[in-house]
Amino acid sequence: MDSFQVNCWSEHEELKVVMLCAPSIADVSDLTIAEQVGWSDTVNHSKALESFMALKMILENAGVKVIDYAKELPIDQQLLSEQLINRYFVRDLACVIGNRIVPGNAGSSLRQPEYPLAHALLEKWFPQQLMPMLQPLHSFECGDVLILNKDAVLINLGMRTTIEAIEGIMETILHEGFSEIAVIDLPKSNDTLHLDMNCNVVNKNLVVAKSFVRYFPVQVLTAQSRRFDMVESFLKHHGFEVFWLDTYKTIPDINFINLNPETLVISKQASKQQLLAHPLLKKKNLLEVDVTELEKGGGGIRCMTMPLVRT
Repeated sequence: MDSFQVNCWSEHEELKVVMLCAPSIADVSDLTIAEQVGWSDTVNHSKALESFMALKMILENAGVKVIDYAKELPIDQQLLSEQLINRYFVRDLACVIGNRIVPGNAGSSLRQPEYPLAHALLEKWFPQQLMPMLQPLHSFECGDVLILNKDAVLINLGMRTTIEAIEGIMETILHEGFSEIAVIDLPKSNDTLHLDMNCNVVNKNLVVAKSFVRYFPVQVLTAQSRRFDMVESFLKHHGFEVFWLDTYKTIPDINFINLNPETLVISKQASKQQLLAHPLLKKKNLLEVDVTELEKGGGGIRCMTMPLVRT
């Protein structure tokens, strides 16, 4: 793999390097089984792989370097990895905040094997940038993290992220130069599993969010103090307007990524006209990709991508 240093200070700047993982070789052909593993429907491996390759191609055609981490694993680990049905949701495994890689801790036993496999590679590739692992009981999944800008990070105290984990990474985030970390505690259900199923950064000065989120306070952590604020006020303080959605399809409408400041990569199932209706998004370039088969696993495009370099 080519040598580079990880670097992410926002959700909207140009994506240069991203980590993905192809879906497992398993078919989930029985609806009852799909429900038991937390999926919304049966999934065909061949169709899932087609969706994955379509996403990979859109990124590569835009000049993004794509790393499929499963291909980098030793053979014996590949044999395990290819059977892990959620492995393509790489966002939760770790996140780059500033110039540091913050490792995640699985909040679900079904996903626990993925984390050490990915972390071993990240440690091999970026030994100076990977922060120490969190305590095993302190679950932390990085779908709960939004990097607003070089000043502020928003983290959800969700189903799979604990306050102990947030306390454990706080010093690292502040040391990178961020001045404020806002912690929000959203409802704990499958439809609100991670922060990026409730809100997302859609522009350098705009966040899109489900309308109920406006009623939630945030606890703002700094190096010197702690205070409470409302989420909209906090976002406004850091230069963000909020586009509140009263109607939405949770995964395709919220779970997208910024390819660069002018371009979004969105699901084919997304409400495209709803996004374009906002004045700040009228000229946005929307690249649609059919990831329907992958979305049945309970996550979207953001869940499937781990940015390593944004500049």
